[in-house]
Amino acid sequence: MKKLTLEKAFTLMESGPVVLITTSDNGKNNMMTLSWHMVMDFTPRFAILTGPWNFSYQALTKTKECVISIPAVDIAETVVRIGDCTGADTDKFQKFNLTPLPASTVKAPLVKECIANIECKIVDHIKKHNIFVLDATAAWVNGGRREKRVIHAVGDGTFITDGKKLNYRRLMKDKLPAGV
Repeated sequence: MKKLTLEKAFTLMESGPVVLITTSDNGKNNMMTLSWHMVMDFTPRFAILTGPWNFSYQALTKTKECVISIPAVDIAETVVRIGDCTGADTDKFQKFNLTPLPASTVKAPLVKECIANIECKIVDHIKKHNIFVLDATAAWVNGGRREKRVIHAVGDGTFITDGKKLNYRRLMKDKLPAGV
C-alpha cells in the first residue's frame, strides 16, 4: 500500500456517471454538469449536491424540479465544457448545439443527445450540506443512441469510461426488488 494524501481520498470513490442537471426558470432553460450525486435505495429517489456557487442553484431552490440527463462518452468534451461556463450569461443549449425536449411532469427540459433523462421533483433540501433529495416522476431512455458508455469523473480533471458490462444477476436475485 502507498499512502494517499487525505485531500485526494474522494477521488477513490467519485466515479458515478457525470450527469447534466437541467432547469427552467421563468422560461429560461439551463444546464449544469454534475458528478456529486447518488442513488438512494432501490427507489426512484436520488440526491445531488450543489450550492449557491452554481447558477442552477437558484432555479433548483425556486422551482423545486429538474431533469437528470445522462450523457454518453461521445459528448464527454461538450459535457466538461458545459460545466466550464455559467448559465447566467450563456444559453448552453444553443452554445453547445444540444436539443431541449419537453418533459412530461416538470418544466425543465430533457436533453435529446443524452442516453437517458430522469424528470425529478425536489422533496428535501438539506441546506447545511447543499444536498437536494429528488423523487423521480418520469424516466426516458434514448434507444436510438449507439454509444451507451457513460463517463465518470475522478475529481482531479480526469475521467473514466465504462467498459465491459458484467452480469451477476443470478447471484443477486434474492436481493433485487421485483421489476429491477
